[in-house]
Order: sequence, then structure tokens, then C-alpha cells
Amino acid sequence: MNELSLAGTPIEHFHVCAFFDSREQEYEVLLPFFKEAIDQGEKTIHILNPALLDEHRQRLIDAGIDAHGCEACGQLELQPWRGAYLDDEGEFDKDRMLENLSSICKAATEDGFPRVRIMGNMDWLFVEKNGARDLLAYEAEVNEVLSQNRHPAICVYDTSKLSGSMMMDLLRTHPLTLINGIVQENPFYTPASEMLEELRSREAKRHATHAE
Repeated sequence: MNELSLAGTPIEHFHVCAFFDSREQEYEVLLPFFKEAIDQGEKTIHILNPALLDEHRQRLIDAGIDAHGCEACGQLELQPWRGAYLDDEGEFDKDRMLENLSSICKAATEDGFPRVRIMGNMDWLFVEKNGARDLLAYEAEVNEVLSQNRHPAICVYDTSKLSGSMMMDLLRTHPLTLINGIVQENPFYTPASEMLEELRSREAKRHATHAE
């Protein structure tokens, strides 16, 4: 199998929570990860703010990646949030996204790619009014899909937009973290079954409180 490294560190887990405090830091860390994929003949999919697709493509080109050529041959896909994470109404449906992810992994294998690397910028949470519904359940459940298919995914979060409690919950759904440019095994990671049970308990308490 091809090399798989992030921020200069070989990785084995397939679901990474990456926290950045600037876009410059984000690209400094992730561009080598993208280039490694292209150089090794892997497929890479980037899900982004549609307003930033052209800028993102140019950053790839500036890093020595033939973005236009890779898009033309299907090795690189730049996708907007809507149609990926979100439907046309801006709604996030975790089951639909999990199915989409499984299909992406299967299609990449059928097309002969040894691996598909997925990067999702999660700023849609703060842009779309109904975007965050079921996010944590999705982040917990997606671990199984990625592990089964052995394809890595990086969820990119802007630390300036997260509350402390939200950041901790996100940490608990990812086996691996990238903070301050350093990749680490996540000591806060909670297995999906436990996390999902906790989320169900929270929801039941919330409904009980509203009913009082």
C-alpha cells in the first residue's frame, strides 16, 4: 500500500479531526498530504465552500499539483458543500452522507485507485441554518465506513468558530487529531456505540426539559 502521512507523521487511523486557527496554517499542513496522494496515483476529494473553489484550485497549482489535469482524469474532485454534505435546501442528512461516502469509496476502488483521500471543510456548520443537525452522530458513525474501506478522511474545523463544548465533542468522535500542526492519537476518543448512546441520552433529556 502507498505511503500515508500527515504533517510529516505516518498515520494508520482513517478519520482525523484537524483544527486550524488560520487558512494559511491549514494549507501549509494539508498541501503535502494532497500532493502525496496525487504523486502516488490516488484519488483525492475536497469538499469546500463553493465561493472558495477557484482559490483552492489555485493553491493546489501553486503547490505543484496539476489540478486541471487531475480533475480532467478524475483523480481530483473539488466539490461544493451542497450536493455533498448538504442537500439543495441546506439540510444535512447523516444517513444520506454515510451512503454517499460508501459509494465514493466503492467507486474509487472500481476505477482502479489504490486509495481515496477525502478532505471536508466543515465551515458549512456556521453558514447553513440547519447544517449541524446530527453532525456528532455522523462523525461517530463514519469511523466504521472509513475503517472498513481503509480510506482516510480529514474534517477541517476553524477553532475560532467553535465553543469549548463543541470542540470537545468533536474530539471525542475522531481517533486522530491534528492540532497546531501536530498529529496525535486522541486520548479523548470515544467508540461510536458509547458516543451514540450518550447523544441519545442528551436528546431524551432535552425533550424532557422542553416538555416540562
